Amino acid sequence: MDQINTAAWVGKCASDMGCIDDAMATKLHATIGRSNEAAPHAGALLPPLWHWAAFPPMSHVEHLGTDGHPAPGALLPPLGLPRRMWAGGALSFHAPIKVGDTLQRHTAVRSVDTKTTDTGPMAFVTLDHTITGPQGLAIEERQDIVYLPMPEHFTPPKKRPMPSDVSERLDASPALLFRYSAVTFNAHRIHYDLDYAQRVEKYPGLVVHGPLQAALLMRHATEKAGQPPLFFDFRAVHPLFAGTPVEICSTDDDGILSLFTGQNGHQGMQATAMFGGTQ
Repeated sequence: MDQINTAAWVGKCASDMGCIDDAMATKLHATIGRSNEAAPHAGALLPPLWHWAAFPPMSHVEHLGTDGHPAPGALLPPLGLPRRMWAGGALSFHAPIKVGDTLQRHTAVRSVDTKTTDTGPMAFVTLDHTITGPQGLAIEERQDIVYLPMPEHFTPPKKRPMPSDVSERLDASPALLFRYSAVTFNAHRIHYDLDYAQRVEKYPGLVVHGPLQAALLMRHATEKAGQPPLFFDFRAVHPLFAGTPVEICSTDDDGILSLFTGQNGHQGMQATAMFGGTQ
């Protein structure tokens, strides 16, 4: 790992403006909405986690790395570890966001931590996002990013069994992955470039986005409870791949939902949703 002063990056900030307009809401609905429901339009409540498409990374294509990610240096530190993944996060929801609302996001680097494991160096960058809209503070969000060296071969983490009966299965098609990459302006090639995913990052197939899995779990949680949660956190524990259905299951412990994605009976992502009031 390149030696940099990681402490110098803590506290770095950036701000940007965003909006989910009618056109983008329609595209999101066509990607992660229910086909038997109508897309939300101007003035309608924005489904939770759809705000991730409101702040696309706007680096010019000439400034993208070979993996498709924007080059580090402006906000994220140049850690010398080329494999980057959105590993998890947590969100607190304070005020609703509507289609067409103008949003402002303030981002700050909370921490940069590096360590050496049995498999090599690793780094974690934590970002704090504060999103405000017409009604004031809407979302407080923590984003966890992990950096790793490029592997010589695919070495998956230990598989964890799904904890309950699967309640939903979704087709993890390459078209779904491509569309989600498109609506979030995510050019990371592991989600749409099979040759790159297999040859360079050594995955066996196209990788299902962590945020896509989180959005599917959020949809499940909202439908199950009949209301969106006030708090939601998620953590990736095993990669999932296109071509095999994504399984979803959940357990309810006194109104707190534990949620899981998986494939072939093992977990891909864990999440928790907490609600206010009577469900």
